[in-house]
Amino acid sequence: MKDAPIGIRYPWETPPDESVLVEVAQGVLWARLPLPMALDHVNVYFLREPNGWALMDTGFDTKRARAILEGLMAQLDGPVTRVFVTHYHPDHIGLAGWLMARGAELICTRTSYVTARMLTLDAQDVPAPETLEFWRVNGMDPEVLAQRTTERPFNFADCVHPLPLGFTRVDEGDRITLGGRDWDVALGQGHAADHAVLYEVDGPLVLGGDQLLPSISPNIGVYATEPEADPVGEWLDACIRLAPRARDDQLVLPGHKLPFTGLPLRMAQLAQNHHGALDRLLDHLQTPRLGGECFAPLFKRKITSGIYGLAFVETIAHLNHLWKRGDITRTPQADGVYVWQAKGNGDERDTDNSRGA
Repeated sequence: MKDAPIGIRYPWETPPDESVLVEVAQGVLWARLPLPMALDHVNVYFLREPNGWALMDTGFDTKRARAILEGLMAQLDGPVTRVFVTHYHPDHIGLAGWLMARGAELICTRTSYVTARMLTLDAQDVPAPETLEFWRVNGMDPEVLAQRTTERPFNFADCVHPLPLGFTRVDEGDRITLGGRDWDVALGQGHAADHAVLYEVDGPLVLGGDQLLPSISPNIGVYATEPEADPVGEWLDACIRLAPRARDDQLVLPGHKLPFTGLPLRMAQLAQNHHGALDRLLDHLQTPRLGGECFAPLFKRKITSGIYGLAFVETIAHLNHLWKRGDITRTPQADGVYVWQAKGNGDERDTDNSRGA
């Protein structure tokens, strides 16, 4: 019988102060960069290389983050020559182009590079018509929708430095050398397409990005770019694929919060968090609901305007998963706005002919 997983532990009880480097393993330094949002930081890691340093993830491209990163690099005994980006989200790739302009090599998945480069070229002053329609038919609160119609949306170009041409690609099953250590590359899904996770070969370190976070779960959302996507299903599948790689002796260096051990237990939790949320949502849908009426079973806090957008796309992701699983119906009203309802309670007809596309 396999031993029960050991509990999650945090070797460092507090994070580094701003502009401070903390050694978490030989030749591996941990620092933090600020983010202007509720999750107010991103972890970055410097790995000692023969001719300088490699940097894992980069933070937003802001004046403050640049200044802090400049100060951190001034403490190193060599230049940053390579940048490894776990995924294309702006808090992880924001300063990659800036470092590339200073001579660093970018290493990431093809999806991360192409997506980030595309999004930096797609600045919008107001939401695209497709985005507004996606929000509307999925039941965004009418007052919120009206307000967002004329507001400048979040743009990658506002916080991601332009990416020059040229990068080094990594993919599932690759083995790379970074920071004098060999790493196996695995790809997570759900939070970001083709999210790279690095597992040290014959060693205890795991560079987990946002795929392997302690104490919080990353946002899993559906957007107008792929309105019928099922990122929750992709997340759960990734948890199953990555779970056999987890060991209790591994030290996980995550993209946010504190480094931790106890990865087997955390892998189970990361899946169970969503299974529990789906069960609660299914119970909530015994009564027909619009998408914007489904926050309560998924979130344990009040959804304020600052986090409404993230809550909304995550709610639609969970609704899509239940719908594609065949547990609920999605029926357009006369105005096209979807009504979601659990099967087995009232009318089970699903009149949306786009299902299964």
